[in-house]
Formats: sequence, C-alpha cells, structure tokens
Amino acid sequence: MSCPHLSGIAALLKSAHPDWSPAAIKSAIMTTATQWNLHGGAIIDERYLPADIFALGAGHVNPPSANNPGLIYDLQPEDYIPYLCGLGYNDNEIAIIVQHPVTCANVTSIPEAQLNYPSFSVELGADKKTYTRTVTNVGEANSTYTVAIELDSAQGVDVAVTPTTLSFSEVNQKLTYEISFSKSATPVNATFVEGGVVWRLAPRWLRAVRSPISVKLV
Repeated sequence: MSCPHLSGIAALLKSAHPDWSPAAIKSAIMTTATQWNLHGGAIIDERYLPADIFALGAGHVNPPSANNPGLIYDLQPEDYIPYLCGLGYNDNEIAIIVQHPVTCANVTSIPEAQLNYPSFSVELGADKKTYTRTVTNVGEANSTYTVAIELDSAQGVDVAVTPTTLSFSEVNQKLTYEISFSKSATPVNATFVEGGVVWRLAPRWLRAVRSPISVKLV
C-alpha cells in the first residue's frame, strides 16, 4: 500500500505547490521523513531488528512536513544530460528525453552521485570522493540553516561539509554546498555504513532537512 499512499501525497503536494517539479516533490517527501515509529522507537524490519537504510529508505513519510520542507533539492531535465552522456546514450536518444537537440561532445559527463538528489550513495575506496548539492529555499525569506552530520569516523568514514551554514535572504534563492567522503583511520568490519546530513533551521531547529547517506567501503 505504500505506492498509492505516496502517490496521493505527491498529488496533494502538487496541488499545494503547482510550480514544484517532480524532483522537488520527491525531495520534500524524502527530506522530511522520520526514522522512528509513532512511539519514538526504531522502525523494525521483517526480522524484528532495527531497519537499515535498505529497508527504511528515507524513512516514514510525514505529509504535513513535506508540505513545508524549507529546502528542496530540485532537478530539471537538462540536469540529466551530463549523466546520460556519460552512460553512453547518443545525441538523438537524449534529445528525445529532454525535448531539444543535444551534443554530448560538448558536455562534461558526471557520475550519478553528482546528480542533485536528496540522498547520497557512495562507493568509497582509498580516494576521497567530493560532490556538490544545490538547495532551493522554499521556506521563510530570511532563514539560516546549520549542518549536522549523522555519521562519524568511528563508523569508518569521515564526512565534511562546506560551508557549514547556509543563509538565505529570499524565497526561491539557491545555495550550493560541497560534501566530501573519505575513509577514516578507524578500522571497521563492515561493508556498508549509513547515516545522514541534516540542515537544521536556526535558531531553535524548528525544521530539519535530512538526506540519507549510504557508503559502501571497498
């Protein structure tokens, strides 16, 4: 039943925000989801164990919060062009998707992790991985968000975000941040580690915009 419920929520969000793209609606649903059940405890999987990111995803949907997410990660069809070119699609195939001519020879391809998704899935070896994200302010005009990282070196991964504060002066303003992943000096016996990056609305953390993180250690 999750699909019809989420479809209905997406339709309600589109009705409330007709200018939002499908990516913006997806972002609002994902970044406002909760990781706890209605009693404040861990969400469990079919084994009655705390659900990991592959079972939980972004979390339990929260429609009222999704209607007022504060920040969104938006994507337009043109943003997929560098990714599609990198996958090997030809100019004609991509032109059908984006509805205008494309010349991949003039485009610098990007990996999927560089797409402006409201989540991070990283395969991490010895080399540091760095990506950027752009968020759009759909909340209050004058608002400041401070980052919190829900993943530390004890889990085998160091995560750094620059800048650590995003200050907006108007609605629909866009700001970009950089996030980097590197292996920590702490050895861990794990293939996957998980966490999140959260942008909290100052000064009283009235709103939290959370992006889940999954890291595969190789």
